[in-house]
Amino acid sequence: MLRPDQMWYKIGGVVMLLAERLQISPARALDLFYRSRTCDQLHDPATLLYTFSDAYIADEVIAEQQGL
Repeated sequence: MLRPDQMWYKIGGVVMLLAERLQISPARALDLFYRSRTCDQLHDPATLLYTFSDAYIADEVIAEQQGL
């Protein structure tokens, strides 16, 4: 599992990608991320989602929002 500072950095990268890809503010992207099921999975060490790239995790959040 990531240390808290590493998790913070990981979430920051994902949020910035979401903001760019969805053309929304970083604050809105952060809210979107924290309300997602993907966020819960990222914080669950059993899923190992934290080992995936920021881009992959952002794609998962977007797919979740699109109902895919």
